[in-house]
Amino acid sequence: MNGTNFRMPARRLAVAATATLLAAGPAALAGAGSAHATEDGRASAVVLRTGLDVSLLNKTVNVPLSVSLNEVQAPRSAEQTTLTAELDGVDGGKPFSVLSAQVAQAKATVEKGTAEGSTRLAHARLHVPGLPLLSLIEVEQVTSKATCAAGRKPVAESNVLGSVTVLGKRVTLSAGGTTQVSVPGVGDVRLDLSKRETTSRTAAATALELSVSVNPLKLNVAEVDGVVTLARATCETPAPAPASAEPSTPAATEPEVKPQGAAATEPNLAETGGDSMTPYIAAGAVALLAVGGGAVVMARRKNG
Repeated sequence: MNGTNFRMPARRLAVAATATLLAAGPAALAGAGSAHATEDGRASAVVLRTGLDVSLLNKTVNVPLSVSLNEVQAPRSAEQTTLTAELDGVDGGKPFSVLSAQVAQAKATVEKGTAEGSTRLAHARLHVPGLPLLSLIEVEQVTSKATCAAGRKPVAESNVLGSVTVLGKRVTLSAGGTTQVSVPGVGDVRLDLSKRETTSRTAAATALELSVSVNPLKLNVAEVDGVVTLARATCETPAPAPASAEPSTPAATEPEVKPQGAAATEPNLAETGGDSMTPYIAAGAVALLAVGGGAVVMARRKNG
């Protein structure tokens, strides 16, 4: 009974050692490939953005005029088409219409390795406090687009189509340049047309950017200073996917040449049915023999 009780744990130990070696072998050979998440591109678009300081009643009241219309951003694709922007608190507590348009569209998308922002504004009028009846600017149509595609150079486009009227004066804009408009008793407006910027991974396009300084008749009833942006689009190229390492091709080995009729001194694994698991099976067998041999020796000592 004592010998039987001793040999059972020894067998279990041998089987466990063999199973551990067999399980560890394939795990050591298998390479765990890490997944790399590629960064999505980015895009944005906005029809109108203002950064104006409005001073009322001889600068006794200062109201920041910060308005954005149809501002969208991606990776999550979005589109907005609101046609008016209003502001409260600068016109005797009544809503003040900053912008009205027949078309005011902003769209940002990121898909299939391309990020794109685009805007379109048509038949639009922009007003500022102090000039309720006179438009700061009127445009027939302005557009902008920024496109960033993986593996390509980013592209920025902007256009001003049709007529442009500033403070009641019809103006002719110089392509890609600056136009200064001054109206006595009203104020000054500087227009930067079709601003475009690109880098190796980004693009930005602005149809019109206005630097505004308005003080009607120097009455200090409503003094307005700041910047107005019309139809701006930006994008950033998606990050390229990391290059995957190509599996190395094993070097070709010349076939072993043996003398005619000579017996092979070592068995070929392919001939004996061996495969890639054979080393691990052999190691397990060695462990089994070692443990079994130790068990026999200890059993003999115990019985002796």
